Amino acid sequence: MARGLPSIASLARLCQKLNRLKPLEDSTMDTSLRRCLSTLDLTLLGVGGMVGSGLYVLTGTVAKDMAGPAVLLSFGVAAVASLLAALCYAEFGARVPRTGSAYLFTYVSMGELWAFLIGWNVLLEYIIGGAAVARAWSGYLDAMFSHRIRNFTEAHVGSWEMPLLAQYPDFLAAGIILLASAFVSCGARVSSWLNHTFSTISLLVILFIIILGFILAQPHNWSAEEGGFAPFGFSGVMAGTASCFYAFVGFDVIAASSEEAQNPRRSVPVAIAISLALAAGAYILVSTVLTLMVPWHSLDPDSALADAFYRRGYRWAGFIVAAGSICAMNTVLLSLLFSLPRIVYAMAVDGLFFQVFARVHPRTQVPVAGTLVFGLLTAFLALLLDLESLVQFLSIGTLLAYTFVATSIIVLRYQKSFPPNSPGPASPGPLTKQHSSFSDHLQLVGATQDSIPEPGELQPALRPYLGFLDGYSPGAVVTWALGVMLASVITLGCVLVFGNSALHLPHWGYILLLLATSFVLLLSLLVLGAHQQQYREDLFQIPMVPLVPALSILLNICLMLKLSYLTWVRFSIWLLMGLAVYFGYGIWHSKENQRDPPGTNATSYMVFPRGSLEETVQAVQPPSQAPAQELGHME
Repeated sequence: MARGLPSIASLARLCQKLNRLKPLEDSTMDTSLRRCLSTLDLTLLGVGGMVGSGLYVLTGTVAKDMAGPAVLLSFGVAAVASLLAALCYAEFGARVPRTGSAYLFTYVSMGELWAFLIGWNVLLEYIIGGAAVARAWSGYLDAMFSHRIRNFTEAHVGSWEMPLLAQYPDFLAAGIILLASAFVSCGARVSSWLNHTFSTISLLVILFIIILGFILAQPHNWSAEEGGFAPFGFSGVMAGTASCFYAFVGFDVIAASSEEAQNPRRSVPVAIAISLALAAGAYILVSTVLTLMVPWHSLDPDSALADAFYRRGYRWAGFIVAAGSICAMNTVLLSLLFSLPRIVYAMAVDGLFFQVFARVHPRTQVPVAGTLVFGLLTAFLALLLDLESLVQFLSIGTLLAYTFVATSIIVLRYQKSFPPNSPGPASPGPLTKQHSSFSDHLQLVGATQDSIPEPGELQPALRPYLGFLDGYSPGAVVTWALGVMLASVITLGCVLVFGNSALHLPHWGYILLLLATSFVLLLSLLVLGAHQQQYREDLFQIPMVPLVPALSILLNICLMLKLSYLTWVRFSIWLLMGLAVYFGYGIWHSKENQRDPPGTNATSYMVFPRGSLEETVQAVQPPSQAPAQELGHME
């Protein structure tokens, strides 16, 4: 047995310990996650998830091959684009302070089936992301020792040439994942302390790079003699933006940890905003000093920052940069392994995934089974697989999750909010109508004051001008407008990405199609904006809804359409596997379906959830996780 990997005996002891844990449904034990994370903890967790290996690898690659010194503009545009998605996560994280992130947000607004598919894709994102970061960590450390680790492994273990498999087994990458999983399983406070340490070191190294880099800056490197500031033009800046966008995807770890936040309504939006601002500032400033220190066309894409200091004669600074990169990758790995079992835990709590992953350790209050099992799976992938062909899975899964969260924000705004003590669809009586569709879900039952319109109704000031829209049942127009908006966004994304060359239209036909699609999108947004939204003064809410979520959806669709067809094929296979798990296990153990009364159509998994947002959360969470006083605060 290779050193660093668990033995069969140790795994058997681990299983015995897991079997002794009480299941989540046992009401005699407090199974809620411990609220112990402050705003600073969440901020550093988000910074660790974003400012990681991308800073040391992505910056040099984009600057040399895509944008040149204009890479700082690419990071700036990517930061603005990421802000659109981050705002959606901030509102949901404050509104629904439960673990699960994009999975839970989709569940409470769009339904069980869609939520499962999002959760299934987020699992793949975290597993592959953790394995990829571990292999990058191993490769960077190996390069610091002149590839002695790789040479030793190939000499004593051997190498192979097979599709999808790495050239040699990376025991170091597997070992660091198992070690990180062990620390994460010790509790949120231990993980937070480690993240504080590594994030602080990483930020200090970044500050060192910026200060010394500006001292060594040579403005001549941006001159026309070296190719100018934007040698690849506007198209190069936008191509760089598509790559730089993925440097900011770590902020969702904050939303995934909201159940462990001490004051989630305030700390989640603040932490997302601060961490995104810090990450954007770090990327922009570091890319600026990098292209000012050495000419952009001579950068080493694999280790651009360390190589830049080596070439300027500051070899000691190169070792500091290398140490900082190791710490940054540690923070990313901890963030991924911290979020992964919490997504699994949220799905298992709702009955959609195997119940062993809903077990929480009585002392550390951590989902230990999910942490260790998926840590072992991630370590196995890092040990054997060549992840270069699978890395694009990270992009498509993340973008799809962002799209569903942005759509869920629009659904949430036109949803009726029932008081906590009033009867609602979550617990229907014999004569209560069963809300089994999105249109029914938006119906406003029992509105008693015409002067105060409910969400989903036409605004009173516009009724004299748009009275024909007021003749439909409440929520029906919003449903149709949302469907038209999504269809027009997808069509507009296809027109913008594939262009006239793929559509084989005359120039005037292409322009006409572009204008028509944009007009339909604008019209659907105006119709949505004409209806009353749900406003909450006690919670953070995104401004300019539905415009901001619609822009986020459009951007995500455009970026997904830029991915290769092989990525879509692999993604479709993974989705089919997820559907097999859902229809083979999840639908039969779903707590949403178990609360349906006898005689109800069993196909409720195909529709949107019943009741208001708070009722849906309360219905699918155990009593110990949805205390009445907390729901009262949310209202």
